Amino acid sequence: MSHLGQHPGQLGYSHVSQHDSDVPGPQQPLTGKVEEGQDGCSRECHGVGQILCTPMNVLLVFVPLGVYSHFAHWSAAARFSCNFVAIVPLAAILGASTEALASHTGQMIGGLLNATFGNAVEMIVTVNAIKAGLVNVVQGSLLGSILSNMLLVLGMSFFAAGVVHEKESKFSAKGASANMTCLTLGSIALALPTIYNCMENTSTEDVLSISRISSAVIAGVYVLFLIFQLFTHAHLFAAEGEEDEDASISACSSVLLLLLATLAVAVCSEFLVDSIEGVTEEYGLPGAFIGVILLPIVGNAAEHATAVTVAAKGKMDLALGVAVGSSTQIALLVVPFSVIVGWAFDVPMSLDFRIFDTTVMILSVFITHTALQDGCSNWLEGSILIAIYVLIAIICWYIPD
Repeated sequence: MSHLGQHPGQLGYSHVSQHDSDVPGPQQPLTGKVEEGQDGCSRECHGVGQILCTPMNVLLVFVPLGVYSHFAHWSAAARFSCNFVAIVPLAAILGASTEALASHTGQMIGGLLNATFGNAVEMIVTVNAIKAGLVNVVQGSLLGSILSNMLLVLGMSFFAAGVVHEKESKFSAKGASANMTCLTLGSIALALPTIYNCMENTSTEDVLSISRISSAVIAGVYVLFLIFQLFTHAHLFAAEGEEDEDASISACSSVLLLLLATLAVAVCSEFLVDSIEGVTEEYGLPGAFIGVILLPIVGNAAEHATAVTVAAKGKMDLALGVAVGSSTQIALLVVPFSVIVGWAFDVPMSLDFRIFDTTVMILSVFITHTALQDGCSNWLEGSILIAIYVLIAIICWYIPD
């Protein structure tokens, strides 16, 4: 505060008369700013180059090839293969940009953003399928997305972290518990209309009414969960010992890459889904296996790669935000969204899933909650979650159409 009363000349220029040659000329400050700007631009280009210039991204050539195969009416197998391969590098870009964005926002918000971008693809596919009247496909795909994230992705994340670090990986148990409580609500919301429809003297109209009212309640709870997660109890979801990292690229560049990768995944996923029916006719794949197992794995490939990659790097809270957080969003947001979309298009989309589906959902929530309650993971727990998912896949293969 004592410097405030001094003359400007006394602050920084008292040595001018002794060292005239050191006086900064009119262009020197400008040159310094230009060099600083160039340095920041170079750093930004280098960070973007690290994300885009990888050997795997050679497969990006399949993105335009997959789009062309759709409009050129190639065979179903060719369209399926091109778009499937195209999603692989896009998943890597989505994962890298999410990790870069997480360095600006923190692991919890980074995981939330990634789950949101991933589920945007799911919502687009859901709208298109409901407009086509494919209610069973939508129900199977939504259930499969929840199961694949909650069992397969989480299990692979636990396994990868355990193998790489050869020790238990810790995470926020309280934050995980809040997600699992919401998933319990989602499983109950699916079970109740299904059980009600098995009672005597019930009608389809009553089931639809119950489903639409329940969807509004579930969506409201999801809004409350966001407030709980981001504002009132954000500390429960913060990573223990989380440290700020130097961001490889800026937040704007990270968001731009996320948007572009998500858009490309949405296009390739839609063309991939369009080719599924032709592939199943050629190879005789069961419908339940396609809806519950195949479509969710392909549609959520980006989230799968992201969660496993960041878990292997020791960022288990970010992996949980992607895997379990995505399941929560599907159960409390995408599922009621699909019912409301069906209501808008006058399609009987309800929460009346099959008894097998709701039973699997409840049991999966139970085993996942058991694995998360202690706040640490190891490769054995990951192996068990993967094994449960494989058992479900085997049964789905034998479910008659």
